[in-house]
Amino acid sequence: MHPDDLLARYGERLTHLERQPAREAVVEPWPDWVPPGVRAAFAGQGATHLWAHQREALDHVHARRNVIVTTGTASGKSLAFQVPALTALDAGRGGAALQGGRMPSVLYLAPTKALAADQLRRVRELDPGVRAATVDGDNSREERQWAREHASWVLTNPDTLHHAILPGHQRWSRLLRGLNLIVIDECHHYRGVFGAHVALILRRLLRLCEHVGADPVVICSSATVADPEAFARRLTGLDAIAVTEDASPCGERTVALWEPPPLTSDQPAASGARRSASHEAADLIADLAVAGVQSVCFVRSRRGAEHVTERAQCRLHEIDPELSGRVATYRGGYLPEERRALEVRLRSRDLLALTSTSALELGIDVSGLDAVVTVGFPGTRASLVQQWGRAGRGRESTALGVLIARPDPIDTYLVHHPEAVFDAPVETSVFTTDNPYVLGPHLAAAAQELPLTEAELEPRFGPRARSGVEALTEAGWLRRRPAGWFWTRREQAADLADLRGGSGRQVQIVDSTTGRLVGTADAGSADATVHEDAVYVHQGNAYVVEEYRPDEAIALVRRDDPGWSTQARSSTRVDIVDVARSSDWGEAAVSTGIVDVTTQVTSYLRRDNHGGGTLGEEPLDLPERSLRTSAVWWTLPPEQVREHLAEGVDVPGAAHAAEHASIGLLPLLATCDRWDLGGLSTSLHADTGHLTVFVHDAHPGGAGFAEHGYTVAATWLRFTRDTIAACPCTGGCPACVQSPKCGNGNEPLDKAGAVGLLDLVLREAHDPGST
Repeated sequence: MHPDDLLARYGERLTHLERQPAREAVVEPWPDWVPPGVRAAFAGQGATHLWAHQREALDHVHARRNVIVTTGTASGKSLAFQVPALTALDAGRGGAALQGGRMPSVLYLAPTKALAADQLRRVRELDPGVRAATVDGDNSREERQWAREHASWVLTNPDTLHHAILPGHQRWSRLLRGLNLIVIDECHHYRGVFGAHVALILRRLLRLCEHVGADPVVICSSATVADPEAFARRLTGLDAIAVTEDASPCGERTVALWEPPPLTSDQPAASGARRSASHEAADLIADLAVAGVQSVCFVRSRRGAEHVTERAQCRLHEIDPELSGRVATYRGGYLPEERRALEVRLRSRDLLALTSTSALELGIDVSGLDAVVTVGFPGTRASLVQQWGRAGRGRESTALGVLIARPDPIDTYLVHHPEAVFDAPVETSVFTTDNPYVLGPHLAAAAQELPLTEAELEPRFGPRARSGVEALTEAGWLRRRPAGWFWTRREQAADLADLRGGSGRQVQIVDSTTGRLVGTADAGSADATVHEDAVYVHQGNAYVVEEYRPDEAIALVRRDDPGWSTQARSSTRVDIVDVARSSDWGEAAVSTGIVDVTTQVTSYLRRDNHGGGTLGEEPLDLPERSLRTSAVWWTLPPEQVREHLAEGVDVPGAAHAAEHASIGLLPLLATCDRWDLGGLSTSLHADTGHLTVFVHDAHPGGAGFAEHGYTVAATWLRFTRDTIAACPCTGGCPACVQSPKCGNGNEPLDKAGAVGLLDLVLREAHDPGST
């Protein structure tokens, strides 16, 4: 069935249809330097010739040049590192050792254990004789010892590299001395705080390689990265050549932007309430299954994925009970054999629909589908394009991609501004290795691995490395000797770094009756979610918090459903510590710098689960929490606000609404999520003397998001203004100015006032840029 035939019945929901033409393949011959056995292995899997981008990447690697390959999903990027890796290992088996008698080896780095395990299976299919092994937290002692002593191809993840391989590099010296190739797969996942940590881990790895005389070529791989050469340099510290022109064949693709309809036909659009995006997705994939169209549906949460599957199965059971068993769910945490079973069912087309979180993208090899349905913007255009790229079974097929908007400012903006999806470049991957909370632990870890020298500080670790080393020395953690700075403590320095960017110990949520661990809460959100008497929901089960001990990072809960939910209320104060840059926009101004954010959860509301009304508010006695981080803020003098805003505007409500919407829209320009950000708005701030709206990174020291917001401030705030203005609701809704994380219960908000306020700010606005 052609996508047009199916989408015709949903026409009123479609805000835009985009036709993407088919692409012809550009073919190149195999290079002569590839051994016959390696070429035969790929020919056995159908690769009898190369796409032009594969040949280009292979030629660069063979010439010992670092490469970043950023062609589309399912374009054969893996071949660009598999061929040179197997060629080097084949030569080693044939007796061709590297200089100094070292046997060649390969290190493959993936964001997840599942992706590394999948790559191991492929390597073994290509060359059953290769000595390859995954090294991660699931290894037994014997498996890890075998990898250290025998493996020539080690597949791992940043966490294991950081916590085990680099601190124990003497035991891994055989692997490190022979490193011929380092592969950094799915490198677009390394952004924000996590990206900064990985960048410093790679610098430590390359430092140790240099120490033992290895000179590996680095290959980065990703379907979509903005400015790939600059990104590779920021991630690895090395220059790299970008291979970006996709020469693989691709069929025609139809892409639909979809906005759910109002809940009822007689409901006024001004209410802002629309049908659930997950219900829309379930109905769509059920219709696709009935038509024999194989699809995958990406949903942002595990519960959401399960809900879509259950609803689709129920609908299919009414039509054809046999079809209901051909819809399944995939999520993180599946066993390897479960992943393989799903993959086999997809490839055989026994499975007609699969719903999943983004874990599927890093868990099993899924491509060649008929349709991809994405429920809610996945965070970046790069991810959206990658997901849609999994549809298309060849040059002659017609694929379908769909984005179904959730009630969220960025979703609303995109489905009504298709140019922001199809004509704009993918986002810049934002991270900064200068964050002292990130840099300091890695300097300590590097010193424990090998004494740090003066000459290598800035060239390898950046301009703030010297001050970081001095701070660690003053604290007594490093000691300077003629050979360099040494680690002085008994514990492992690598344990100082939390790669995933947490701001403290996770709070353990324990069932007080059974002692069973129910779940965990991030330190930054625990006060709001597991305070005493909070109702905590886990996997559909309600618990009431009996006791919360923040100092011990534990919350005791009991199974109970009191019939209400709880919502914490908090107060926030932002103090400006340092203004790094500022730009005048006439009377308005935009700035970026360091701030101290002080928050305190002060009370909670009890809300009825049936009517939604407030049953009461209870005070809480919890400590203040302080966060020093990066922020971007814009200001307007009070006299400008009084003179130009319409009479009757609630100024605090207007600023508050503009703050919420701007937080919701920044992920359109920076690779972050709204939960990576926080904010504050005030009609008169003590440090500026003006109306001020802050947006800050929610990570200690900053993650680079707010700073990037400063460089594109005018573009960002115009997006914000247009999204608020275009929303048909009257008083504000989740699609424009309401926020699911507001500590004040989304009060006060003035939607119309926010548009007027942003018009004032933007009268003479321009993007300050990065300089």
